Amino acid sequence: MPSPPIKITVLGSGTSVGVPTVGCHCSVCTSSDPRDNRLRPSILVSYEGHNVLIDTTPDFRTQALRAKIDRVDAVLFTHSHADHMMGLDDLRPFSFRRQGHIPIYASPDTMAAIQRCFPYIFDGAKKESSVPQLEARLIDGTPVDLFGLEFLPVPVVHGRQTIYGFRFGAAAYLTDHSDIPESSMEQLRSLDVLFLDALRYKPHPTHSTVDTSVKTAGKLAVRRAFFTHICHDLAHERAESLLPPNIRLAYDGLEILLP
Repeated sequence: MPSPPIKITVLGSGTSVGVPTVGCHCSVCTSSDPRDNRLRPSILVSYEGHNVLIDTTPDFRTQALRAKIDRVDAVLFTHSHADHMMGLDDLRPFSFRRQGHIPIYASPDTMAAIQRCFPYIFDGAKKESSVPQLEARLIDGTPVDLFGLEFLPVPVVHGRQTIYGFRFGAAAYLTDHSDIPESSMEQLRSLDVLFLDALRYKPHPTHSTVDTSVKTAGKLAVRRAFFTHICHDLAHERAESLLPPNIRLAYDGLEILLP
């Protein structure tokens, strides 16, 4: 069955400390190019009146206000690092508006970490104040059907961990990875849009580099690739000028349409 028309909004394209980085006065952190201002990494997938969020960063409230998000219907988590989950409490107004629980999806390890960090959301105890109304749902690598669109968890290697990216329709979002197993590469064939981690040029133990992600995009023959999870080593205009024409740097606020 063909996928519905999809809009992808880049809520954040930065690394775990964001850009500008606190206390840094380098040329990128002091850049006047708005594309060099990068909040922590997340996207919103919108289709047929539904909004599916991938990760809740510490910047989520700012991202939601900036993108004028008025509803969240489900959340998918890639993994449990702080830059991907610590904005969870800011789902509160969305659950109020929904007047029901928002389903959140994560691997067993990631869900356990979320519940340890936010026990008051999940302990079922009576509260004096409001908390987000969330329903925890585990994922195991099989596709998740959300409102008529399948999200396929794609295992990737992030340092010593195996975490998830997600494929939906002809797009895929892989935010944190140092390697992509061959079995996962097979799940990424025939893509129109692929987001890849490209932290910087210099090697890093838990993240892909620009050169490695260029090779990955070429191997997969994707129509369009967008690099994300970018640190302050990369000035947007300069770095993008050195990339192949079908590969761009993502930036906060970027909107991509898929027919």
